[in-house]
Amino acid sequence: MNKKDLRKKYKELRQQLSEAEVEEKSLAIANRLLQLDFMPNGRQVWDNTYFHLYLTIEEHKEIDTEFILQILAGNDKEIVVAKSNFETLEMTNYLLTDNTKFQKNGYNIYEPLDGIEVPHSKIDVVFVPLLAYDKKGNRVGYGKGFYDKFLSKCREDVIKIGLSFFEPEEVVEDVNETDIRLDYCITPMTAYNFQL
Repeated sequence: MNKKDLRKKYKELRQQLSEAEVEEKSLAIANRLLQLDFMPNGRQVWDNTYFHLYLTIEEHKEIDTEFILQILAGNDKEIVVAKSNFETLEMTNYLLTDNTKFQKNGYNIYEPLDGIEVPHSKIDVVFVPLLAYDKKGNRVGYGKGFYDKFLSKCREDVIKIGLSFFEPEEVVEDVNETDIRLDYCITPMTAYNFQL
């Protein structure tokens, strides 16, 4: 399937989930994340320090990342959240602290008002939002290109972890060279490793 059809399909599938299902599956994803094992270079995901986490858009029935936030905070990780510029399609990253103040933007996304800016080069792990993905780790987002642009500026060894309620498609037909593949995708049932 192409990206347009996949976006439509998975938006509809998400809307069919009840609030209880979203919560249950989100918790299962967080638990499965805790079991992520060694990577090819011998480093563990949890050995890293700076974790970029997106904040959930509830109306889109996205994975509730609050559970992951609690895991990161409980392990004394540095949590990084983004503010999006819809004119340039760039994201600025800020360190999440007790003093971080948020407000919703025009797209109902909670964003930090300001704070300590974190350069892209500091980020070790990025939790990547998506609508769909395939068995090679190609992802389909909302179509604006924010994450592909952001990830292209991160270090080459940044770990890219997708989160999905659903299993992968066989193939995303219209992948282009600016699309950045995932290293992992975590579902309630499985942790897919696309580096193998």
